[in-house]
Amino acid sequence: MSIEYLGLDSINGPLIAMEGVKGVFYDEIVSFDTQGRKKLGRVVEINEDKAVIQVFESTAEMSLLNTRTTFTGHPMEIALSEDLLGRTFNGIGQPIDGLGKVRAEVMRDVNGQPMNPCSREYPRNYIRTGISAIDGLTTLIRGQKLPIFSGNGLPHDELAAQIVEQASLGDTDGEEEKFAVVFAAMGVKYDVAEFFRRRFEECGASSHVVMFLNLSNDPVVERLITPKVALTAAEYLAFEKNMHILVILTDMTSFAEAMREVSSLKGEIPSRKGYPGYLYSEFAALYERAGIVKGSSGSVTQIPILTMPNDDITHPIPDLTGYITEGQIVLERALHQKNIYPPINVLPSLSRLMKDGIGAKYTREDHQDVANQLFSSYAKVGEARDLASVIGEDELSDTDKKYLAFGTAFEQEFVGQAPDENRSIEETLDIGWKLLSMLPREELDRIDTKILEKYAIRQEAES
Repeated sequence: MSIEYLGLDSINGPLIAMEGVKGVFYDEIVSFDTQGRKKLGRVVEINEDKAVIQVFESTAEMSLLNTRTTFTGHPMEIALSEDLLGRTFNGIGQPIDGLGKVRAEVMRDVNGQPMNPCSREYPRNYIRTGISAIDGLTTLIRGQKLPIFSGNGLPHDELAAQIVEQASLGDTDGEEEKFAVVFAAMGVKYDVAEFFRRRFEECGASSHVVMFLNLSNDPVVERLITPKVALTAAEYLAFEKNMHILVILTDMTSFAEAMREVSSLKGEIPSRKGYPGYLYSEFAALYERAGIVKGSSGSVTQIPILTMPNDDITHPIPDLTGYITEGQIVLERALHQKNIYPPINVLPSLSRLMKDGIGAKYTREDHQDVANQLFSSYAKVGEARDLASVIGEDELSDTDKKYLAFGTAFEQEFVGQAPDENRSIEETLDIGWKLLSMLPREELDRIDTKILEKYAIRQEAES
């Protein structure tokens, strides 16, 4: 039987302290009744008979004297079923689309655990995004966690929307395997949330998308629970409904800043840049919920998006993320200023699992060779540009001039594409071969001779 307490000991922003409580546990959901208005909170700290509670709404109207508090005896849970698809929820999993409550097949604790390494299957096969710079050079593998490092003002929202619209299982999509997207936005402005909602509806993608929206004017503590709610929904659809789920989390910087704010209110000793010392473990607890479980045909793939303050890739948020995830996709401001969309800098971008999910069995036999050669050739473009800035373009060798032309074409034709352009793997690789044909044959030293002969001859015949 639950016990109801009358009165609070202190209120500090979204945090409430209560003394003299019994039988309370960490992450327990708490119900408040203030003059007939119900609010929810979560226990975040316990010290003997004292409990600190995060309130998911404003505490401005709450009274120290007449607030009635009930500890529910269970953690935060959300209702799960396939009816989640096509629905929109707030940051704590409550429907906000006017379609009523979700029919619950199960109730599940949102505080899931990172996947047991012993139960993991090694990620294989890929998810096609329709974006050449990703599919061709930093291929997204099913069960992978591949973040996007962006900066303020860069088009990461547009890129996220395009990925949601275009993402598929490649050649197998629409057959026996099912695919869906779980999209979680944290701390976004209302117009950004409407942008996502409108884009998904207009392109017809909303039917296979589950949206969780935490707005910038929503309680900051709600931001801390949003990715957990989204990942709980993703795990259910993947491992109990055998679906391949792509989870997009934007913006993890907002999540980290909410954590810093709450940590400061709790009086905790700060670490780097004022963030709490457990920032790494919190990130790891979220990112490690991606993967493939043995015995299940589904998978959870993550694309966390984070904005780097001052474009600083050494900032704690991208720095710690890079230690946990399997690569990164880096957006560059210089490419954005050239009106290249998406402004992906391929040189610092990588996908560590790419080699095991591409090739003849999954994409095309020449995929790895083309990717290696494009990376190598584009790296030499930087050297040629540096040399040209010193001695002038006219003084360059013929080979260096060809690299300059290749670099410009690569940025405009391979990296750059229309925001609604959905390229197949075949189209992406063919564009790669077309660009490589601009270089002398002896410069293509990263491609196997048999592959080079087969596809170079085909490219010459087509041109």
